[in-house]
Amino acid sequence: MKPPSKARETAETEWQDDDRTEMPGSDEANPMEAVIGYKLRRAQVCTFKDFQRRFRELGIRPAEFAALKILHERPGLRHAEVARLMGVKGTNFVPLMDSLERQGLAMRRPSKVDRRSHALYLTEDGMRIFRRAIKVNERHEAGLVRRLGGENERRILMELLDRLIDE
Repeated sequence: MKPPSKARETAETEWQDDDRTEMPGSDEANPMEAVIGYKLRRAQVCTFKDFQRRFRELGIRPAEFAALKILHERPGLRHAEVARLMGVKGTNFVPLMDSLERQGLAMRRPSKVDRRSHALYLTEDGMRIFRRAIKVNERHEAGLVRRLGGENERRILMELLDRLIDE
């Protein structure tokens, strides 16, 4: 996976670290607060910061957790199927799978249905890490639900987000 450019990394860090809702040196509200995309991005950044803090000890990134969860729930999928479920291009999933394989968390096996492709599975270490990760994720999700105000608000948010997702 190609590392982000220094400019992009700096911009994202500034975005992540700037939790102010007012413009510096002004009593006026931030005009971006009314922009849906801005609010979605801010929510994503806050969510990822919490995810990274909680998952630090496991050394797992959000994309890795997503792949582990999918492979746990649906072992034997092909690269393209996992990529589709993750919402990424197949070419972008390959380096992620390579990394999981190098870490000993996942493996490729020749497909029983199509010898030209591979079926993907978690290894024993992958299963062990996933069992720990799912518990961490449950706490992460519970914290988000608490911040939203409860399960009903979570359900509403998920329904609203589904309307925006292009599938």
